[in-house]
Amino acid sequence: MFNSSNHIYSEIRFDWHKQEILEILNLPLIDLMWEAQIVHRKFNKYKVQLASLYSVKTGGCEEDCSYCSQSIYSASQIKSHPQFEVEAVLKRAKAAKEEGADRFCMGWAWREIREGKPFNSMLEMVKGVRELGMEACVTAGMLTDDQALKLANAGLTAYNHNLDTSPEYYENIITTRTYQDRLDTIKRVRNAGINVCCGGIIGLGENQGDRASFLEVLSNMNPHPESVPINSLVAIEGTGLEDNKQIDSLEMIRMIAAARILMPKSKIRLSAGRESLTKEAQILCLQCGANSIFYGDELLTTSNPSFQDDRKLLKDIGVIFNKDFEYCDKTVTYL
Repeated sequence: MFNSSNHIYSEIRFDWHKQEILEILNLPLIDLMWEAQIVHRKFNKYKVQLASLYSVKTGGCEEDCSYCSQSIYSASQIKSHPQFEVEAVLKRAKAAKEEGADRFCMGWAWREIREGKPFNSMLEMVKGVRELGMEACVTAGMLTDDQALKLANAGLTAYNHNLDTSPEYYENIITTRTYQDRLDTIKRVRNAGINVCCGGIIGLGENQGDRASFLEVLSNMNPHPESVPINSLVAIEGTGLEDNKQIDSLEMIRMIAAARILMPKSKIRLSAGRESLTKEAQILCLQCGANSIFYGDELLTTSNPSFQDDRKLLKDIGVIFNKDFEYCDKTVTYL
């Protein structure tokens, strides 16, 4: 059984069990938030990292993720476009930096990284973003060991590859890639010395046990992912989950708080679906553990609060922008 007195001030753990996590998720919300805030204050400062996300290549993905409008299996009205060129992407990165972002995340709607000119352009984009003094993150599907090493040599800060949901529920959402495929990709990223950005989505139709199982996988990675995006489903017309109801904001707060307790030093990123949260709900997420947000008017194919709204919110509550990112130990291998 989870006992806060045994855990809050102990060393960071990598041996969490599903039942323990389920008990944390089901704590009375006031108690859960209190426990999470104690952990957050012990291991972090109230600084928020601002990350800007840009879709370099949109649509046409061969995966059948049922939540995604970029899938070729989706009937959504999204307009696909080919990959933007290096100069255009770096221009966007510079604009994001001028707006206050210190991390620039680039997305390619691919099942796996394409070799040749597309990959060479990706490497140039990574180098260019780093030369701007920003952190560079890429999400582009599966990759090889060689590609991971080349990205590391280009200066890539982090690679995003989400697990999405629990191992048990996964096949209800995606059939074109296995859960093990995702874990293998994360292993390649880690072994190349690149920081891991790995999270998931709530509101896919999963139950509380699935959420606990998903968090169990993440929290037993050693080291923990440096960045853990927690998304809530944005149901898009034409996708397989278009009829799913929007989750209650309290569910997002619970997930953020539980993730903070389980992974005390990770950046817990309040991600997709934030636009549907009230100002007060966002403040509670920040209070109980979220210390990174996606910053900008659009997240790949969904909308997001504006730069101006986010700056005002952070200033109003006294949260400062985070300029300190802890890089992973390059000698650590994935376990």
